[in-house]
Amino acid sequence: MALSSVANGKRKRRTAWIIRIVACLAVIYFVLRWFEHRQVYQPYAAMEANGSELGRPFEDVYFQASDRVRLNAWFFPAATGSPRKDWVYLLCHGNAGNISHRLDHVAALLETGAGVLALDYRGYGRSEGRPTEEGTYLDAQAGHAWLRQKGFAAARIVALGESLGGGIASELALRETVGGVILQSTYTSVTDLGAELFPWLPVRWMSTIKYDTRSKLPRIKVPVLIMHSRGDSLIGFHHAEKNFAAANEPKRLWEIAGDHNLFLDVDRAKYLEGLEKLLQLMEAGSRMERVK
Repeated sequence: MALSSVANGKRKRRTAWIIRIVACLAVIYFVLRWFEHRQVYQPYAAMEANGSELGRPFEDVYFQASDRVRLNAWFFPAATGSPRKDWVYLLCHGNAGNISHRLDHVAALLETGAGVLALDYRGYGRSEGRPTEEGTYLDAQAGHAWLRQKGFAAARIVALGESLGGGIASELALRETVGGVILQSTYTSVTDLGAELFPWLPVRWMSTIKYDTRSKLPRIKVPVLIMHSRGDSLIGFHHAEKNFAAANEPKRLWEIAGDHNLFLDVDRAKYLEGLEKLLQLMEAGSRMERVK
C-alpha cells in the first residue's frame, strides 16, 4: 500500500507539472499573438478631420465586405472637366490611424487629376469589425466593387498601397482587375520586416500575419510603381529594391524623400512626378488597347 501511495503521489506531481507547463506555453502563445496583432494593426476609432475640409465635393460612403462587415470610406471625385475623371485611386493606407489622418495624401493624389477612394479597413475609424489579414483583403475588394458600381472601369482603378497597405494592394491586384499598382513605402513581407525590427524574437516561425508582397509581384501583370525613400527609418530601402526585382515589366522604382510618413513634407513635387509617370504609362497602354 505504501509503495502504491508513493507511485500515485509521483504521478500526480508529474501531471501537475505537465499542466503547469502547458498552461505557461498557452499563455506565452496568446501573448505572442496579441503582440503580433498589436504591432501590425494600430487602428484609431475617432475621426479627427472631415473630408469636407479639402473644400471640394466628397461622399462619405458605407458598404459591406463579402463577409458582411460594414465599412466606411471617403470618395473624392476628380475635378470637373479633368481629362482623368475616369481614373481613380483606391487608397489602402498604413497600419495606424484612419482615413481622417490622410487628407493631405488625398489632396496630393487629387492634384494628378484622378479621383480617390480612401478606405478604412475593418476596425479602423467608423468601419466595423476587427482587422485580420484576410479581412483587409476582403475590405479592399469591397472598395473595388463599390468603384465598379460607381461606374469606373476596372482597368482604370489604381491600387495604391501605403506601408501596410502595400500587401493589401498587391493582393487586390491578384483577386481583381486593376489598371496599375503603387507600392509606397512598403515591405517585402511583414515577416521580413518583423524579423528586422525585433531580431531577438523568433519572428519567422511564430508569425501568422504574412502580407507577403514580394511573392505576389511575379504574378501581377499590370504596371507597377514602387515608391520609397532612402531616408525611411521604419522600412528600409532594400525592401523596395527587392520588390522591384520581383515585379514584372512595365515597372518603375521611384525615389521619394523624407522619413516614412513625411514623404509629402520634404518633396511633394517629386512624389507627384512619380505618380504622373505611372499615370502616363497606364494611359498609353489604354490608348494601345483601344487601337487594337
